[in-house]
Amino acid sequence: MNTEDICRRRLAGQFLTTNGPARARDVVEALGAVQAQDYSGAKWAIAQRTRDATDASVERELDEGEILRTHVLRPTWHFVLPSDIRWMLELTAPRVAAAMAPANKRLELDRDVYRRGNAAFAKALAGGKCLTRAELRTHLERARVKITSGQQLAHLMMQSELDGVICSGPRRGKQFTYALLDERVPASPGLSRDEALLELTRRYFLTRSPATARDFAWWSGLTVSDAKLGITLAGKDLEPTTLGGQQYWIAAAAPRPARSSRTVHLLPNYDEYFIGYRDRSAIADRLGHAKWVMGGNALIPHVIVAGGQLVGTWRRTFEPDGAVVTLALTTRLSEAEAKGLQAAVQRFSKFLGAPVEVRSNGS
Repeated sequence: MNTEDICRRRLAGQFLTTNGPARARDVVEALGAVQAQDYSGAKWAIAQRTRDATDASVERELDEGEILRTHVLRPTWHFVLPSDIRWMLELTAPRVAAAMAPANKRLELDRDVYRRGNAAFAKALAGGKCLTRAELRTHLERARVKITSGQQLAHLMMQSELDGVICSGPRRGKQFTYALLDERVPASPGLSRDEALLELTRRYFLTRSPATARDFAWWSGLTVSDAKLGITLAGKDLEPTTLGGQQYWIAAAAPRPARSSRTVHLLPNYDEYFIGYRDRSAIADRLGHAKWVMGGNALIPHVIVAGGQLVGTWRRTFEPDGAVVTLALTTRLSEAEAKGLQAAVQRFSKFLGAPVEVRSNGS
């Protein structure tokens, strides 16, 4: 196996070069969870993996509660299905809470504040109500839960999500709302910890392999020991292979990749094609570095990927009558790749349901 094999397999497993599902919810179900703190970018990430989903159709599935947006896996938002949210929270919320504990202590948030906050949220949202963060803050004040900053409120609400009290509701215009999890999500049979770990392991490797145990641990927010246990539980569903002395695992049922791929994608920041791995070096062969998708102090930029490799970045600017896409290529594209880039821009325009003007390097 070489890095080209890794990219071809990952592109295929994530429906970027294979025929994806018709609906956004089916993509989220297959991937298990999709990182979603950039809401617009995450919708575009899902849509690229469907046959022809649009911004409006993905938004509709979110508003109807077929897909939820909550904190799970790691201390950030993810899209997950209602049928998965409870067992995923049980499996990963303790690790997220532990990671947030130092910041919460600094913000003077403790179990007593969480308990009173959860009670205030439950009372305010009971009966199918969906409220914005600002509206919920008013209810906290009425319940004499002291909130002195927006950051404190955000952390309190994150903990309420981790506690399984609140989850996303339908958007009200451009504002996000919250609802009670027990009212928005029907009760479902639980999973044991091993069952949940096995399910998460299967979904991760079916859509993201080849990957290492450390890759899976990074994505899931679990320990490397848990990641290795999940691989053991999966048994013959996963097959080992090596590259550069590293052991990778490939799902036996993963889709067969094409022999070569020159498809071009305008991937959003935090796309699962790179955010799903601790080691992202496989997609950096053409540039010699993967710094654009490594985070740091700045937001990860939107990236242009050709044949699975980083070749540049792009920016989107929304305007009243459409959008502007500004391209910054840092390596030469083949004629086929240049046509593929044009097709990717057209796909983005179709997704938005609006015209897209293309500019280069800020011009």
